[in-house]
Amino acid sequence: MTSASALPARLSALLPDLSPWRSSADFRLLWVQGLITYFGSFMALIALPLQIKELTGSPLAVGAMGAVELVPLVVFGLYGGALADSADRRKVILGTEAGLGLLAVVLLANAALPDPALWPLYLVAGGVSALAGLQRPALDSLMARIVPHDQLTAAAALNSLRWQFGAITGPAVAGLVVAYAGHATAYAVTVVTFTVSVLLCLRLAPAPPAEHARKPSLRGIAEGARYAWSRPVLLGTYAIDLAAMFFAFPNTIFPFLADELHAEWSLGLMYAAGSVGSLVLGLTSGWTSRVRRHGLFVVFGAAVWGLAIAAAGWFSNVWLVLGCLAAAGAGDMLSGLGRSTIWNQTIPEELRGRLAGIEVLSYSVGPQLGQVRAGAMAGWTGTRSAIWSGGVACVASVALLAAALPKLLTYDSETDEDAGRRRQASASGLPASGQSSTSGA
Repeated sequence: MTSASALPARLSALLPDLSPWRSSADFRLLWVQGLITYFGSFMALIALPLQIKELTGSPLAVGAMGAVELVPLVVFGLYGGALADSADRRKVILGTEAGLGLLAVVLLANAALPDPALWPLYLVAGGVSALAGLQRPALDSLMARIVPHDQLTAAAALNSLRWQFGAITGPAVAGLVVAYAGHATAYAVTVVTFTVSVLLCLRLAPAPPAEHARKPSLRGIAEGARYAWSRPVLLGTYAIDLAAMFFAFPNTIFPFLADELHAEWSLGLMYAAGSVGSLVLGLTSGWTSRVRRHGLFVVFGAAVWGLAIAAAGWFSNVWLVLGCLAAAGAGDMLSGLGRSTIWNQTIPEELRGRLAGIEVLSYSVGPQLGQVRAGAMAGWTGTRSAIWSGGVACVASVALLAAALPKLLTYDSETDEDAGRRRQASASGLPASGQSSTSGA
């Protein structure tokens, strides 16, 4: 190969691996459905707190949304994991997606009133959190069934790419719609997107539970927790993600950081920078499909996240801060690819839903608590010190956890026993297989 032709080949090797898209009809459906849903969800995500702000003029009233959302997410996330192991996952996804669409109708009807009420906004916020908690384990646990075993990292990269695209474009479009067309229009767009999403979900192939699956119960949830506790590799993925988000998730104090840098105009860029970094990594993620040491992804990515957040709190130049936040987003995505691949490669099919419920808690509770930590530290020590000290604490905690759980660092998808069992199940065509489902259309 000549040097002139070698460069395009090397560049093409960096592009996202599209194997899951080509091999699985259900993956294509879920990818498109998710992109549409993200767009509609961001419409409501932006419009809802803005409407509360307009109705009350109170920052406390807006912040109360987090408290309203947290408990339903925890309770229904755990229950949703047990439900995903005992019911047809397609039906769970379809039912919760329809429920989310109905909640969007409630928001639209309330916004159309001459004097919109406040209480339906909190009711819907709690309902959305509950339905999301029910749905996410079914969605996450379905991935290992519809995508071939050796394509799970590529599928995680494509799903993250979809999320980042929605996280960048969704809020921008939503802000314009709310500003120029009003809350009702934003909610109307949300209703339309969920309608399309439900129609796509109807085309998914059935995903029945294992033959001897039991009904959801506290005993079943505890069984999943015991399994996770007995697997150091899984325990390491949960613990590192929780530590990283608890110590180094300062989004709630970005408005104060922008003020201190005398760059109020940069606030929106601060919120978007992490997604931009993740998007860049996603667009160059082809190489990740050829890596076997996914535990290194988890540890290295979380350490990069912490270092970049620490640097963002240290620098006083706003462009350097934005660059650090973008680097943090890339590190977070790398860690997320490792976590998702390990989960899908090692967890038995009969426990996949319950462990997915625990996963929901590991990557959702951490940011919630992290925002509380960042706000409290900022009030005590100042904004920038709260950010850089959190980043340093993140790196230190990641190092300690990696030392305490060395099996995470040595994880190899070719030699790990749990991954080997799932790979054998995939090759034999058992329910845990990664063979593509045919469309139910």
